[in-house]
Amino acid sequence: MQFTTRKRRQPPAIIIISLIDILIVLLIFMMLTTTFKQQPAIKLVLPESKLSKQGSTEESFIVTINKEKPYFYIGRLPVTLDKLQSELAASLKQNPQLTLAIRSDEGSQLKQLVEVLDVAGTVGLSSKSISIFTQKPGQL
Repeated sequence: MQFTTRKRRQPPAIIIISLIDILIVLLIFMMLTTTFKQQPAIKLVLPESKLSKQGSTEESFIVTINKEKPYFYIGRLPVTLDKLQSELAASLKQNPQLTLAIRSDEGSQLKQLVEVLDVAGTVGLSSKSISIFTQKPGQL
């Protein structure tokens, strides 16, 4: 028994398969020609210094101190003081010539900077191996 009648479907006026091919080609073209700008994860306003100089950060362990929680970062990864201490100790074991570079926001508290310096002293880093990022006056 057949209660309903089947309607014949009309073929689509636009062929979708060829549109998908064109979209894939356009997507590949856009991906190959687009330049990706790497944005910093943490916006900092470094304090100004008249004696600031360019430092080498290639072999440095970079710690960023932010004025808002979470306060401490290794690269883009937020860490606690305990995690910072263990990471710094592990890096110092791998490379005894390691230097510590501290990027501190202008609005961060002195307490946080002192805590990082205490951690560096605890793991055995000498004060000669520590540098603090600043910027020249008028520089952004």
